[in-house]
Amino acid sequence: MEEAKQIVNSIRQGNISPIYFLMGEEPYYIDRISDFIAENILAEEERGFNQIVMYGRDTTIDEITSNARRYPMMAERQVIIVKEAQDLSRSIESLSAYSDNPQPTTVLVMCYKYKKIDKRKKLYKSIKQSGVIFESKRLYDNQVGPWIQKTLKSRGYSISPKAAQMLVEFLGTDLGKIDNELEKLQLITPKDTQITPELIEENIGISKDFNNFELRKAIGERDVLKVHRIINYFTQNPKDNPLVMTISLLFAYFSQVLQYHGLADKSKSNVAKQLKVNPYFVSDYVVAARNYPMKKVSRAIDLLYQTDAKSKGIGAANVSQGDLLKELLVKIMN
Repeated sequence: MEEAKQIVNSIRQGNISPIYFLMGEEPYYIDRISDFIAENILAEEERGFNQIVMYGRDTTIDEITSNARRYPMMAERQVIIVKEAQDLSRSIESLSAYSDNPQPTTVLVMCYKYKKIDKRKKLYKSIKQSGVIFESKRLYDNQVGPWIQKTLKSRGYSISPKAAQMLVEFLGTDLGKIDNELEKLQLITPKDTQITPELIEENIGISKDFNNFELRKAIGERDVLKVHRIINYFTQNPKDNPLVMTISLLFAYFSQVLQYHGLADKSKSNVAKQLKVNPYFVSDYVVAARNYPMKKVSRAIDLLYQTDAKSKGIGAANVSQGDLLKELLVKIMN
């Protein structure tokens, strides 16, 4: 996220604010910024007396501001980092008494994860005047693949579109989890190397042949044999391939195929833009649309709704998830 980079670069240039209020649904950037501040504003020998880490559940706003108002010891600044500050949500507005007139020799970092403060209230406006407010927004599914590619590029690596998609489908949109796996791959892979599906399968444990991405592709191509092989693998490994996740991804897939049918401009660039997919995957939707006319796509979506209900015990008691998946895909492909 560009705003996070700007904050880090500003600190590197010596433009240090007395308050950093880091909030929002995506904890990854909140952690990255607070870790950078912890490691870079004070010299190592200054941190013992001048760097404090507090936790929202174990402290109060009064204790935080009391520490923030004291002077540093034998250093230009002190740093106070409040982790899990969202646990102070009921009293957070009272921080405005400090943010109206912050101690210039203190750097106060509030890590307010998964929540936001009200932009209409005094605290938000006060910190806007005296410090920095950063909102970390969770990425949408279609934004995570490009984020992986961009992150690896900045570190001297590349990744194939399929490999990036495998990570997204296996790890979801949790950037912290994804980055941990990327760092593992970087430890065993020389720079200027492309991360491939084979590398991910060998080192992370995600099957390159039996995953939801390959299932969607096989359904789109009406490759019955491959679909059944993947279903059997899913049935044998239900914890790694929960039915609810497969239904969700197939629903998104057929919704995109339906959207493709409705496009007047079916050029590769426009399809990628409208469906919010990597241009590399556009040909998969062309094939799927050819194999599934609009009427069949609508029927597939309806079947997915029915199977979702059955998976929750509505109209199909004591039916295994594997049997529900087999029944679903037989009906979709017939």
